[in-house]
Amino acid sequence: MKRILIIDDDMDMCNLLGRFLQKKGYETEASHSGNKGIAKFKESKFDVVLCDFRLGDKEGREVLREIKQFDPHAIVIIITGYSDIKTAVDVIKAGAFDYITKPLIPEEVLSVIGRALQQSPEGVDTPKPSANAPAPAARRPIRSSSEEEFLVGQAPVTKELYRQIELVAPTNYSIILYGESGTGKEVIARTIHGNSAWKDKPFIAMDCGTLSKELAGSELFGHVKGAFTGALGDKEGHFELANGGTLFLDEVANLSVEIQAALLRVIQERKFKRVGGTKEMDTDVRIIVASNENLQDAYRKGKFREDLFHRFNEFSIVLPAFRNRKEDIPLFAEFFLSKANKELNKEVEGFEPEVMQIFLNYPWPGNLREFRNVIRRAALLTSSGRVSPRVLPAEIVDNNGFAQNFSAQTVDAPAVAPVHHPIAHKETDLKNAAAQAEYDTIMNVLKQVNYNKSRAAEILKIDRKTLYNKIKSYQP
Repeated sequence: MKRILIIDDDMDMCNLLGRFLQKKGYETEASHSGNKGIAKFKESKFDVVLCDFRLGDKEGREVLREIKQFDPHAIVIIITGYSDIKTAVDVIKAGAFDYITKPLIPEEVLSVIGRALQQSPEGVDTPKPSANAPAPAARRPIRSSSEEEFLVGQAPVTKELYRQIELVAPTNYSIILYGESGTGKEVIARTIHGNSAWKDKPFIAMDCGTLSKELAGSELFGHVKGAFTGALGDKEGHFELANGGTLFLDEVANLSVEIQAALLRVIQERKFKRVGGTKEMDTDVRIIVASNENLQDAYRKGKFREDLFHRFNEFSIVLPAFRNRKEDIPLFAEFFLSKANKELNKEVEGFEPEVMQIFLNYPWPGNLREFRNVIRRAALLTSSGRVSPRVLPAEIVDNNGFAQNFSAQTVDAPAVAPVHHPIAHKETDLKNAAAQAEYDTIMNVLKQVNYNKSRAAEILKIDRKTLYNKIKSYQP
């Protein structure tokens, strides 16, 4: 029987979720704080961890990091109380298997847990979900892109992207992929590998943004038994696993200076030693790296080694943001819906015209990853027929309506004379002056991003729930 650890400071939620999963054949335990949950995970073996993002003592992101440091292969699913694409991207990049938003949908919880257990190296002995629950789909292992189903797209910027891929794929150049989070950098890396002379060799991917210096060294170069606390046996690193093929390093700018130096030596000499080892091993890999930060700017700021940058920068490709690929939106909508139908064993027929217009108007700050997640969610919530606006997340449907609601506000008015702002009519004192300045800042940022609340919250460095609450408090 598979064991699930629930970490949530809401005791009622723990009890409800625990009873529901127990009825489905799982064994569950609960912890009501992040620290207690981490301690319980270290004391006993769990197949899946369900962790709330907002905990009393620490964020779910911190719990995720500590669990992953203890067991890099742990399966952690984050639960968040509202849909926040930045939070979702952050936790996925930090190593979470997936995330689920409240209010929880039972079938969605079962589906995500099912997929998580399918990808577990120990296999699955999960109970069958209820007749109405979607069948869980196994995650594919990392292989060459020739085995992955993907869509090229028809937008001019997309065609130019694949023209560059066709040119560089057959060469042995090292490549830097630049692009915002969610633009599909790993998919492009796999595509390059799948169209190269090494397509029958391994493709190994590593996310450099989630690992400490010690773990990064172990993941890249492997380690010998006893090299550090917890090294209970010899381990192959990614350079060994990718030998003869392609090694993809995502968010490479996050590697520590020490690991950058070790990586440079491996690239120059094509030899390395496992952590704690003395034997030199040969390696022959093609390296593709990805970053959402300009590596040339990073080395100028002293954050990245210049010599390592020049080793990587034999060819660079900039992945276009999804908002600049409008022609591809209908194609990817049908593509992702087809995959969701297979995953959920459904037959959703397509999209209502209004839905497609909403997709075209929305700026997609989370890019293709956000679009795929929205389609999967919509397919899950659509029982039959076509996807309608009511099954889409509120921030996408309200993207234009939000702007209209505030169009009467004078967001362009100078701060010295905000006569139409709701706070301006209150008594003038230091507290109200600060509130007025905060209001002006929020409204101007909203206008700059076309009232995209997720993007505005990111710029303002607050979460969307806080942004909503602040806007609500300003209403007369």
